[in-house]
Amino acid sequence: MARSTPYTYIQCPCSDQSAADRSDASPDGQDDDEDERTFDPRAPRSNYSLYPLEYLLYCEDCQQIRCPRCVTEETVTYYCPNCLFEVPSSNLRSEGNRCTRSCYQCPVCIGPLQIGAIQPAGDANLLSAENQPAAAGGPFAFFCQYCNWTSTETGIEFDRLGGIHSQLARMNNGGQPKITAKDVKDRRKEDPDEPPLPDEQVDRDLQFATLKAFYKSQLDGDPASLGGMPLHDSTGFSSPAALSRIMSLYSGRGHASRMQKETQDVIREALNTDEGLKLAQLDESSSIKKLTHEGWDATTSREQREAQLESVRFQDDLRPMPYLLRTKRSKRCPVCRHIISKPENKVTSTRFKIRLVAKSYIPTISIRPMNPTAAAVPVTSRPCVADEAPLTPLKPYQYILTFKNPLFDNIKVTLATPNTTPGRFSSKVTVLCPQFEVDANTDMWDDALKDDGRDRSRKGEDASGGGEAGKIWERGRNWVSIVLEVIPASLRPENLAITGKDAEADDSPLKEDEDVLEIPMFIRMEWDVDAQNDMGSAPGKDKEAREKRELAYWCVLGVGQISHE
Repeated sequence: MARSTPYTYIQCPCSDQSAADRSDASPDGQDDDEDERTFDPRAPRSNYSLYPLEYLLYCEDCQQIRCPRCVTEETVTYYCPNCLFEVPSSNLRSEGNRCTRSCYQCPVCIGPLQIGAIQPAGDANLLSAENQPAAAGGPFAFFCQYCNWTSTETGIEFDRLGGIHSQLARMNNGGQPKITAKDVKDRRKEDPDEPPLPDEQVDRDLQFATLKAFYKSQLDGDPASLGGMPLHDSTGFSSPAALSRIMSLYSGRGHASRMQKETQDVIREALNTDEGLKLAQLDESSSIKKLTHEGWDATTSREQREAQLESVRFQDDLRPMPYLLRTKRSKRCPVCRHIISKPENKVTSTRFKIRLVAKSYIPTISIRPMNPTAAAVPVTSRPCVADEAPLTPLKPYQYILTFKNPLFDNIKVTLATPNTTPGRFSSKVTVLCPQFEVDANTDMWDDALKDDGRDRSRKGEDASGGGEAGKIWERGRNWVSIVLEVIPASLRPENLAITGKDAEADDSPLKEDEDVLEIPMFIRMEWDVDAQNDMGSAPGKDKEAREKRELAYWCVLGVGQISHE
């Protein structure tokens, strides 16, 4: 839990789904223990169900709170965070989930790379005012303005400014061009007796291409199918007709046109690099020798190795990495599939078409001590949080709870808290006003023009009502403040009371965050809204009919930290 007290967290009802399933599975349909219905903020599962109010959404159809864990996300658009270019979803399969518009990151500091001309030796006139390479004639290379890394350190240079992605894809470290499957096929046509390529010259792309072509040629004498299932990129296991093709394997070994062909059930494996076989390089002598001469600084970090597409060990093997695409996503309710959050499709826009935040539907709860001990924060030191002194055990403290109504209707709030907080050290809690009504969030001028005697109850309801049991401490236009009294427990294990007949007090050392006083509070709110009649209903008194709505949820109040005496 958070150390900055006081605080207020809201529990999402999605965490109660597992408990509801267990109760439904029981024979009597009821909980065996009544205390199971009381929310325990110290339970391990509570860390995954408590959120600040700003993190929560609200479904109008289900009339329930939704957290980031229980919503269903759908991708709206893909875009590059560097050039802000929107990428169609159809290009993700062919081009991958990275930008292909010459947007690259530095492999050392992940800063953005800029393309520029390489300064010829002995020519200082091409340097710009910022000591950066001038964009003169080629060759060109990548330059990082943050760590001064250049692609020339790995031997990567480009002939032209256009098509950087395609040039880099055909180039190995050191500037040598990559050997493709087409090159191997052409060499084999010119010289059939040419030996296979050594393992050092076979990279990942070449191995995959040759291995795929080899198994295509081995499958039933047809290089393009597996029992009637095409293996090319356009269709396959994810195509709409995949089910019928898979079932044909068990019914008739493919389509009727293929049943006349003689099938081959046994295929052989690859034997050399021309067929996709690449032996593991177990000789580490060169890497050990390089590490001995260049030291630990020449090796890559864990973050750098994870960002690379291929496994690298040394700094001179790092390659520029294209930017990973980002997404804008809409969120739906998992129960009714209603959209509760949808951003605009435009990449440069930060607005939302739909955004149903819970702060606009449930009251905002704030807690503050009635008699604060922390000094006021000077204006010159803001923003800053004034920390309160630790709470003295067995001493009563009063706190003011303020409920602010965001709705345009009056709400009735009912509060319920356990007499003692859950946990090993139980503190006593008393809510002086558990039931009250909060006015609607109307215009402030409309509220000022009303002559209903509310001005007398702005502070303490009456002259003698402030702070008494069952009385509201303070009331405003759309907010109400009540008093909460707390008596912190002692943290000494020897002062623990034995709760059961044969129970034994737990005198183990103090655990993490066990000295933080957290109060679970059950909130139930009711309000009346205009009934949503059908368009064809007859006019009359039904037009003014109102329907009652209610919402109940748990929240946790972080009061403060108990002193260790």
